[in-house]
Order: sequence, then structure tokens, then C-alpha cells
Amino acid sequence: MSPSTAYRSGRRAGFLQALRAEWATFRAARGRTVAMAASVLVTVSLGLLVAGGARSTCVTGEGEGPCPAPLVGPDGTAVSDRYYFVHQPLKGNGSITARVSDITGQMRLPDVVPGARNVQEGVVPWAKAGLLVRQSLAQGTPYAAVMLTGDHGVRMQHNFTHDVAGGPHNGPQWLRLTRSGDTITGYESDDGKTWTEVGTVGLAGLPQTVEIGLFAASPGSLWQMAKAFAQVTATFDQITLQGANGSWRRDDVGVKMESDGRTPHHPGGVVESDGKLIVTGAGDIGPATVEGGLRADLMLIGGALGLIPVLVAGVLFHTSERRHGPTGTNPPDEPRSPAAKAVVVGAVAFVAGLVASGVVVPVGLAILRANQNPIQPITWATELRVIVGYAALTGAAAVLALGLAALVKRAVIAIGLAIALVVVPHLLAMAGLAPWLLTITPAAGFAITQSVPTFAHVDVIPSLLGGYYPLPPWAGLAVTCGYAALALAAATAVHRRKEQLTRPTSRQGARS
Repeated sequence: MSPSTAYRSGRRAGFLQALRAEWATFRAARGRTVAMAASVLVTVSLGLLVAGGARSTCVTGEGEGPCPAPLVGPDGTAVSDRYYFVHQPLKGNGSITARVSDITGQMRLPDVVPGARNVQEGVVPWAKAGLLVRQSLAQGTPYAAVMLTGDHGVRMQHNFTHDVAGGPHNGPQWLRLTRSGDTITGYESDDGKTWTEVGTVGLAGLPQTVEIGLFAASPGSLWQMAKAFAQVTATFDQITLQGANGSWRRDDVGVKMESDGRTPHHPGGVVESDGKLIVTGAGDIGPATVEGGLRADLMLIGGALGLIPVLVAGVLFHTSERRHGPTGTNPPDEPRSPAAKAVVVGAVAFVAGLVASGVVVPVGLAILRANQNPIQPITWATELRVIVGYAALTGAAAVLALGLAALVKRAVIAIGLAIALVVVPHLLAMAGLAPWLLTITPAAGFAITQSVPTFAHVDVIPSLLGGYYPLPPWAGLAVTCGYAALALAAATAVHRRKEQLTRPTSRQGARS
């Protein structure tokens, strides 16, 4: 055996011996085991409490009762599909061209006088007016549209979840939508002469005859953790069609009825005047991130509080060495490597997080379904990512706490710092306060538990309760792991410094 091979084998054997010693140390203190069990209990009990207490009801023409299952789009995402559509059938290839010459709207704002509706003129940022081609009027079917929005310029969107930005226009704009087989292309123009392509999409399986025309839709105005009424009115002129020459049809797609079952709730409409079509619509064509049902990540609503015992255990696992001295074969005055400690506490915390999320997520969803609550569609891969991701977050948080304990002399201060970095930002973001903290603190890792994506073309309330996460799942977890790695590196540096200080003392003792 070469010297290098023998050296590596010796290091592996030494590390395994250190792991066994640290595992024995962890088990020796019953309080740390109790802390991990408490983490599981808090996370599971709070999640099941929320699931058991959730009762969703909806008012329909038949009265109040359970809400229907969420409407889903072509890829299985829960979607909203309500708009006013002025359209004609298009058989084969063709196009539609029109100018959006004006956009106005109304939206409800917080009441100035309690009980008096405060509806004012204005257009919400994602109000939409433009040209639309879709497979049929059935909700949730494939479509493509080019549009002028309230505050996001020209956009090309299709099948609810896809969005491409065009020019940053807010004034009058020419739009064109063409069909060639299954290919739909959107264009924009300032003058109706020079055209710029916004985007091209393929809608597989389009029938020979589709519906093509003008549409208007407006998502609700966001305030007080909810969406309130909003509608948009768009004036279309210079309208030309190729391939369709029938009469205009008018449909308020997806409009809901009042409790009497006959009166439309916030209906849309169209007015023809001097060759212009003035179209008014409410609703949205896009992902239903809130209206689509309860989310799986709500089952982990107690996850932040459940991490507190884990953070305490991580800190105390390090400070116990200073209080009692290490166990095993190490000399009593020699500090042990934090790497072995990190592996042990991280692995134990991962298992605790896995047990907690592996119980509360599927059981909580089953309870929600049993109580006839609408549930956001979730694939098995997403559910697995939520469960295992929370476990990874728990493990990383424990390692972070261990590293902080190596840098801070007092356990109480280390615990407080760990909670301030991991738990407090999450609680603030849940209340809709300082959500940006979830991009720069270790609490960013909670993004790994989001079960519904955050779509750029859907305005949501900046709160975790509304499904808002500023970072994608894996990016958020990477932030937490980065903090844990830095803390562990700092702990290792402290350990090596202590080794350097203790070695001369050990050699002097040997000479004497």
C-alpha cells in the first residue's frame, strides 16, 4: 500500500471513529433527542390543525355549498379562464388585426367610509385587452393571445402559464395575430405599417375551425390580503380579418351568476360605434395561484416553529463539548472536528424533518380532500420535492446553528441569532412584511416547500399565505445551504485555531 493510500485510509478510519463518537455524544443527552421529537410534533400538529379546520364554501346559483374542483389548463395547472370575447369562427389559416386605441377601467379600493364601496377609475397592472385565438370556448382549452396590458406593455401569452414580453407600450398600439396550421404568431406595431414579431407558439392539435377575435379581462385589485373587483374597457378600431367573414359573436366566458342563478356577477359587454368595438371584461386568463384551491405547502405552516427545537439542539450539541468535555478517545483538552458533529446533527435533523413532512403533507392533503376543499393540483414529483426539501432545509438549519455556536461564546446568544436568521424572516414574510428577507437570509430555504410556482405575469399578495416566494425552490434552498457551509467553514477555522493552541501544551506535557 502506497503512503498516500495509507494516509487516505487512515483519515477515513479516523473520521468514521469521530462519527461514532459524536453519535454517542448526541444520544447521551436525552434533551437533544427530545428536541428533535418536539420539532416533529410541532410541525405535524400545527399542519393537521390547519387541515382539519379548513372549510371552503362557494356561492352558486344553487346556493352555498362545497367549492368545485379547480379548473385546470392543458398542462394540469390550476387556471382562471374568464374574459369577454367578441369572436368569429376561423376555418383553416387566417389572421386578425386591430388597434387598441384606448384602455380604461374601474377597480375597487379599500373603503373610505365603512360599508360604502370605493370604486374608482383605474386599470390594474395585468389588465389585458387584445387578440385571441383558441381551440373552443370551453374553459381551460389551449389558446394564444397578443395583448396590451395595464402596466406591462405588449405581451404574447399562451396556455395560461407562458408569457413573452413585447415592447413597453402603454399608449395606442396595433396588434396582429396569425394562424398557420398549429402555429400562432403575434405582432405589434406603432403605426400599422412596420410590424415587430412578439412571439410564435405551437398549439398542438388545433382543430380545423377555431375561434378568433377580440377580448378584454382584468384580474382583481389587490388589497387587504385578497382580490377585489376590477374591470377593463378597451376600444378596438381598424379591425380586419383574413379567413373569417361572419358576424361577430359575443360571449362572457366564465361569468359567474349571483345567488339567484340568473343575474351575472360583474358582467362584461361590448358596444359598437362608428366601426369601433368597445369591449369591457373582468376576470383573467392565466394561472390561478390563489383561486385554484388550497396549496400543499400550507400543511407545513408550522415548519418555521418546528425548526426552533432543531436550532436549539444544533447549538447545544456544540456547546455541550465546552461544558462537559468530549467523549470517546479524544484527550479531554482537545477540541473535536466540527465536520463530524455537522454530519451527525445534520443527518438527525434531516430524518426529523423527513418524518414531519412525510406525515403532515400527505395526511393533511387527505384531510382537506375529505372535507371537500378544492386542492391545487400537485404532481407526485412536486409533492416529493416539498417533503424531501423540507427535510433538507431542516438539516441545513441544524448545521447552521452548530456553526453559529462555534462563533458565539454563549449558547443563549447563538440560539437567538439562529432563530433571528431562520425563523423570524419566515414569520414576517407570512404576515406580508419584508418578503425580501427571504432572498438574503437563511430563511430563503423555505422556498423549497412551495407547491405552486410564482408566475411573473400574475400579481399576488407578497405573503407566504398568498403563495408568494421571491426565489425559486432550489435557489432558495441553495441560499440556506450556502449559509450553513459558511458557518461550518468558520467553525472549522475556529477548531483548527484551538488545535494549534493545544498542541504545544500537549508536547510540553509529554517532555515533562
